[in-house]
Amino acid sequence: MKKEIFKKILVCICLTLCMMPQLLNAQKKKPLNIPNYDNEPYHYGFIVGYNQMLFSVDYIDDYQNVIHSHTEFPPNNVMQDIGGDFLTSDFRIDEITPMMTHGFSVGIVGNLRLTRHLDLRLIPTLSFGERRIIYNIVSTSVIDDNGDFKRYKVQSDTHSTFVEFPLHLKIRSNRNNNTSAYVIAGANYKIDMASQKKLYDEDANRPNALRVNRHDVAAEVGAGFDFYTGYFKLGIELKMSYGLLDVAKDHDFMYTSSFDNLRNKTFQLSFTFE
Repeated sequence: MKKEIFKKILVCICLTLCMMPQLLNAQKKKPLNIPNYDNEPYHYGFIVGYNQMLFSVDYIDDYQNVIHSHTEFPPNNVMQDIGGDFLTSDFRIDEITPMMTHGFSVGIVGNLRLTRHLDLRLIPTLSFGERRIIYNIVSTSVIDDNGDFKRYKVQSDTHSTFVEFPLHLKIRSNRNNNTSAYVIAGANYKIDMASQKKLYDEDANRPNALRVNRHDVAAEVGAGFDFYTGYFKLGIELKMSYGLLDVAKDHDFMYTSSFDNLRNKTFQLSFTFE
């Protein structure tokens, strides 16, 4: 699933870049709005965006056949619909499915002009979102009414509030009337400010849900269009962010014992006003 989404995003970016010359040349000559805007050494603005967050998972080999102890289960208060013999039975994880969820971002844009077509941008941002993983688990000994091993689904949600510091290089095309196209690439340092304490049960000595490290560094790439109005510049941008660090906090419980690496991934559609 994640590979298909990634391919779709890449196809959209490639199509956008291929169509840029036709889209720009199709415009008739118009009076230029804010004609000297791109000659200014620096300018500021703000950004609002819609994001989709998910985890990118590298699984250990043959994780479906690894037998887990019942002590890896979350505390009983998390597993309210599971009881009886299942909570004392060993189990295996048949399938792990990362799910994409929706969020939003707001931030401040600082842009420094380096050359005619190259800018350096720092965009301190607050991003709100959630990552979700669904586990299909199978008991190794408890039989259901149909004579099969009992199966359950366990959902782990990770709520996050990221403070982000993206630093991008922005390569702009020549301006055509009141429109220009651009691509961006850079890195993003993130701090997850959401508390992790509530995700751990000290009495049971195991996590209630998937816990992740607070710090991450991501590589980012994207493309967009700038539209020059009479008063400001509006940018529409599509960006992909891929975490470079393993963010899994515990590798001894069912939530992460099947992973070699757990990374953040984000797709974001942004609107900038500068």
